Amino acid sequence: MRGQPDDAKPASASAATPGPTDVHIGNRIRLRRTLMGLSQEKLGEALGLTFQQVQKYERGANRVSASRLHDIARVLDVPVGFFYDDMPGTTSRPVMQPASMQPVMGFAETQAQFGAPSPKSMAAGLDPADLALFARKDAVELVRAFYGIPDAAVRRKMLDLVRSMAG
Repeated sequence: MRGQPDDAKPASASAATPGPTDVHIGNRIRLRRTLMGLSQEKLGEALGLTFQQVQKYERGANRVSASRLHDIARVLDVPVGFFYDDMPGTTSRPVMQPASMQPVMGFAETQAQFGAPSPKSMAAGLDPADLALFARKDAVELVRAFYGIPDAAVRRKMLDLVRSMAG
């Protein structure tokens, strides 16, 4: 249909039902916020919003505008594209410029030229289900506590213990 985004809700869908893109972006906001150890209240303060508005964005109940997404990306110290990473139903091919037909690359892709790992290689080996685990507060707290153990040998023994308990 002309003028509607691909993920637009059908006319029969409830107005209270969030679209899949809004939910995905909200999940990515929550993931990054929890990885940084920020509460919804602290993120809201940094953006000039209430924590309830942050909650609505994270649930996908309210759509995040382009300018607000830019502000969130700045506060959470990620590129705007982070919020679209791993979105279901998308392909990971670069955008093509019509004139030259050369891939358009962002800064993240060019970091490898300076010796830094690319975001894709940093996430290699982690499937979306593993990444989703970090959206849980207890998982983030566990990882922080684990790396707070100064002795590498003790960390290894703790990992062995947890693996044995998990079965």
